[in-house]
Amino acid sequence: MHQVALPSRRAVLGTTTGLALGAGLLGSGARSYAADVPVLGEYDVVVVGSGAAGLTAALAAAKRGMSCVVVEKAPTFGGSAARSGAGIWIPNNPVILASGVPDTLEKATRYLAWVAGDEVPVERQRAFLSGGPRMIDFVQRNSPLRFRWMEGYSDYYPERPGGLAMGRSIEPDVFDGNLIGQELAHLNPSYLPVPAGLVIFSQDYRWLNLTAVSAKGAAVAATALARGTAAALRGEKPLTMGQALAGALRKGLLDASVPVWLNTPLVDLHAEGGRIRGVLVNRAGAPGLVRARYGVIVGSGGFEHDAQMRRQYQRAPIGTEWTMGAKENTGDGIRAGQRAGAALALMDDAWWGPTVPLPDGPYFCLAERTLPGGLFVDAAGRRFVNEAAPYSDVVHRMYDRNPTDPCIPAWLVVDQNYRNRYLFRTVAPTLPFPSSWYSSGAVHSALTLDGLARAIGVPGAALRATVNRFNDQARTGRDTDQGRGTSAYDHYFADPSVDPNSTLAPLWLPPFHALKIVPGDLGTKGGMVTDAAARALREDGSVIPGLYAAGNASAAVMGHSYAGAGSTIGPAMTFGYLAAQDIADRAAR
Repeated sequence: MHQVALPSRRAVLGTTTGLALGAGLLGSGARSYAADVPVLGEYDVVVVGSGAAGLTAALAAAKRGMSCVVVEKAPTFGGSAARSGAGIWIPNNPVILASGVPDTLEKATRYLAWVAGDEVPVERQRAFLSGGPRMIDFVQRNSPLRFRWMEGYSDYYPERPGGLAMGRSIEPDVFDGNLIGQELAHLNPSYLPVPAGLVIFSQDYRWLNLTAVSAKGAAVAATALARGTAAALRGEKPLTMGQALAGALRKGLLDASVPVWLNTPLVDLHAEGGRIRGVLVNRAGAPGLVRARYGVIVGSGGFEHDAQMRRQYQRAPIGTEWTMGAKENTGDGIRAGQRAGAALALMDDAWWGPTVPLPDGPYFCLAERTLPGGLFVDAAGRRFVNEAAPYSDVVHRMYDRNPTDPCIPAWLVVDQNYRNRYLFRTVAPTLPFPSSWYSSGAVHSALTLDGLARAIGVPGAALRATVNRFNDQARTGRDTDQGRGTSAYDHYFADPSVDPNSTLAPLWLPPFHALKIVPGDLGTKGGMVTDAAARALREDGSVIPGLYAAGNASAAVMGHSYAGAGSTIGPAMTFGYLAAQDIADRAAR
């Protein structure tokens, strides 16, 4: 490959973005440039990013006897995984099998084949399905991370071949933050903090939303308080969800003596002799080279916070203000991989979800759009989607319709009966929405549907007709327009006390409320194309020696769909694990 003219060291390494070394990365120009940079260390494996993919990869490498370092751009570890509810979708895993879930590899193979479609090679699907259970067993043996089955959290398409209505998703059990000592202060905070004194699991939220109307909801709240009280009496700092996931994996790395360098952003990949041999980073404000004897695993997340990349690859309207991903996820690893020759795929897609753009940050709607007594309408005041469908499907529908039938933003319309019964984000039933939600334009309320229509700029007659038709169908329990409630998944976040359809109820009690809905996401899902061992591939399908990618820095094994809760983190951990295994196997030859 040809040699490129390189900018000055200050110009290149003074920033973590805007780098353009071009095709010469694998040529002699990259070698001569790296010679001008101090070597910060040499390891068997260098991992970029400390999210679920990176932490798992580093732990797996260390337990194979390989020296390893994790370089992390942020001042915290955990990435988007630490912010999340940490559902983990791994079929046929030992946790669900021990709980009596009748899963098999055959069922999972049929189901994932339907979900991922033809865009994802069968070999990659098989690698995930076979490697996932091994990964779960590995992290439980080599870290304090333990898991619970999210009982009843259905696969997103349970009626499809191999789908399970009882669900395959698991989540972390409680982890004592004291076990990581001073590192606890460096754990990336959660997206929605758990109220002080409570210990809440992701699965609890379905019932906490119903505390005002369900005895089980009240019991779950009492149990969460009891857990918190017991932990406090024991002197523990209980962590759950993404905090437990990242914290427990970090403990595994501490025990394995794997360093995690925070505030150390990736600048580029380093190549020698046609092979990736390390990474160029900024550390303590200065440039440096970290050498990798056998491989670099990129687990640096997606590009959800890079406005230019989102405009380049994704449909309008798009931006960085509607994502829940970690703010440091600006596509650094993806761009570095592309410069190294990696092919990219699925760059147009994300882990979408209907989102309310609140003044203090976007709110990803799960239960709120499924609970009975609410419906989505477009700019014409018409209903256009099954609100309870898998969240990525709802946003795909929004984007598909928007050019001809504007529905970005859409509006979630509810009545006061809905507000009297259900929690909304952190606003308790019967309480008014915060005034800042109104002043920001995220929420509007009115005593009549005509008044609400004027507030949100939709035709009053159309909104009234839409609500009247929805009410008629809700009373019968049959949504003949959009099919809401026909899938077991639709009912997970619904209200089982409502008959004849737990996800449908008429809107009748004023005032009426409308909440703005935009296409938010948990992160982007496009990135480097990889093989079954997580090795990065060129456009011609050839392997880039020494370069691996996992998590949202790689193109998702789910394709354009979403198998179940945790379809982001489950594959991220699995392919991080498989990458480390492949490096270790090759090094041993």
